[in-house]
Amino acid sequence: MNNKSILYVAVMGLITMACQSQEKFLTIDVTYPESHKSDQVDIYWGASVADPYRWMEDDYAEETKAWVQAQNEVTFGYLSQIPFREAIRQRLEEVWNYERISAPSKNGDFEYFYKNDGLQNQSILFRRPYGGGGEELFLDPNNLSEDGTSSLGGAAFTADGSLFAYAVSVAGSDWRDIYVMDAKTKEPLEDKVLDAKFTGIAWKENEGFFYSTYDKPGGSKLSAFINNHKLYYHKLGTDQSQDVLVFGDDNNPRRYVGASVTEDGKYLIITAANSTTGNELYFQDLQKVNAPIVPIVRTMDNTHYVVDHADGNLYIFTNLGAPNNKLVKASVSQFDPSSWVDVIPETENVLDISKAGGKFFASYLKDAISEVRQFDYQGNEERLIELPGVGSAGGFSGKNDASYIYYSFTSYINPSSSYRYDIASGASMLYNAPKIQFDPTQYESNQVFYTSKDGTRVPMIVTHKKGLELNGKNPTILYGYGGFGVSLTPYFSIANTVWLENGGVYAVPNLRGGGEYGENWHLAGTKMNKQNVFDDFIAAAEYLIEKGYTSSDYLALRGGSNGGLLVGAVMTQRPDLAKVAFPAVGVLDMLRYHQFTAGAGWAYDYGTADDSEEMYQYLKGYSPLHNLRPAAYPATLVTTADHDDRVVPAHSFKFAATLQAAHQGKNPVLIRIETNAGHGAGKPTAMQIAEIADIFAFGLYNMGVGY
Repeated sequence: MNNKSILYVAVMGLITMACQSQEKFLTIDVTYPESHKSDQVDIYWGASVADPYRWMEDDYAEETKAWVQAQNEVTFGYLSQIPFREAIRQRLEEVWNYERISAPSKNGDFEYFYKNDGLQNQSILFRRPYGGGGEELFLDPNNLSEDGTSSLGGAAFTADGSLFAYAVSVAGSDWRDIYVMDAKTKEPLEDKVLDAKFTGIAWKENEGFFYSTYDKPGGSKLSAFINNHKLYYHKLGTDQSQDVLVFGDDNNPRRYVGASVTEDGKYLIITAANSTTGNELYFQDLQKVNAPIVPIVRTMDNTHYVVDHADGNLYIFTNLGAPNNKLVKASVSQFDPSSWVDVIPETENVLDISKAGGKFFASYLKDAISEVRQFDYQGNEERLIELPGVGSAGGFSGKNDASYIYYSFTSYINPSSSYRYDIASGASMLYNAPKIQFDPTQYESNQVFYTSKDGTRVPMIVTHKKGLELNGKNPTILYGYGGFGVSLTPYFSIANTVWLENGGVYAVPNLRGGGEYGENWHLAGTKMNKQNVFDDFIAAAEYLIEKGYTSSDYLALRGGSNGGLLVGAVMTQRPDLAKVAFPAVGVLDMLRYHQFTAGAGWAYDYGTADDSEEMYQYLKGYSPLHNLRPAAYPATLVTTADHDDRVVPAHSFKFAATLQAAHQGKNPVLIRIETNAGHGAGKPTAMQIAEIADIFAFGLYNMGVGY
């Protein structure tokens, strides 16, 4: 028996002893910290709305810090008394400890790829000579800060691969600092750009790069409102103070401005938007000195981006007149959309586009499942690509001179594996498959369809052990998002294997508000239609209960960010629906969300309380913070982070304080506040494992289920 097997037996023995203990489900006493109320009242359209925890919006105030510390002491005190919490953490650490290697990408004379030996906090960037040779370490993000909380937040090579720029996030913040290094020697350059946000890095040959940021806010960068996103150009060898403003001004504020440079280096492409859906589109001829910035699309009614430039045409991905998207071409001398020519027309399935090797790769979603087809630049379909199975495929991108590329494939029970794809022949060859302690043949993942409140047919994928007894007693996580046109496609989570191997069920519905069926599906879950999303989620829960997968006593609701809003809204509308609720980094104050950081950019999906009295009434009608009332709520573990500058932690702070005051049942209602962390991306591995262990332990304990 090897060491891993011995550890597994030991852990399972600890679990068994914990499960045999009759004391493990005794009530753990909780005394909530005091959350004092102010007399703050706001007026909306003549109506008075109390906001007694307004003081929590000042995340740097000593009073707020003291409240955070007091809440964490109660929460971690509770979690520490769950007898199998440590067993879950150990099992997570064990299954997490496997080598992960990303698909490589070619830059200059090298292929670059990320590798993690298992429990490293951040994956390390390696390279090897293109065509074969030994690998060498190129950049180790684990050394970006002494405390290990900094992470890589974006990177870009020059076209010839000789220079490398990378963005660093500190403690999970969306603010980034950009550094440059000589890729050949791996020596750093003196260039440094501080405080970029929601930015890419777009090189102009080897001379400099374009990046985006906001006017620097005064005071706390965490909660300050930011609005005017601008595009700058940094010339190598100069100080940031000399960076040139390229696009954006105070008279025409945009909340999101992005840039890219076509692969041939000829054109700068600029996108500008005021929300997460719809954008203006501009281009500038970089071959001419001081060339004007020319509008391609002047309105933000639809979404567009440029995929490539070839033969005097820009190839534009758009949903203009095509809710399921299409690819068109426009001459660089004539940008009127009426002159656009369809290259890959809209179909009944949602389209996404990538390019490589002089080909386009059209990725379609058929009921949230991937289908990929290869086209030439004239729009002729060359083949349907044979994928390894039913699931999600990603990648299919590369340089125009590529003869082969890589793609990834995954599902809820199949770890993400990478494949090498030959563009000429269409043959796929397995490149890398991770070796993990999970046997997919012992599990099944099935797509079902259920009917929502208004009769809409909604798909959901349900994953569990084979031979599951439908007795209504299986611990179940129902995970959802339902917003911003985001599609939830099948993906493998190493953390979920621990839930599944304990007899758990994991269910993911494709709610309205997402993008699984195109822009119409998205719009059906926005603004005055937002209740559709909550109804879809409730109907998913009721389906699982009706079919015997679970029951309310064994059901947990989980979602993050917009999904945190989803969980918060459903648990306030239907506190009887589930035993446990996990609203993570949620948008929970729907009357004030648009006044923090970049929150105003979410108005396309939500609307704001300032839009109209009708919109205010609708938002207040489902806002989780404003719909907590005296009632018995599910056992709730709110999770957030003190450095979250996207969905500021005040949302979760105010919701938790209000929930604790309103709650009349015996279930614990707690908040877990991660320190030195942000919205989610870039969290160190150890921090991720600890958080998931707490979530699983809290859920199982309150369901009365052993682990």
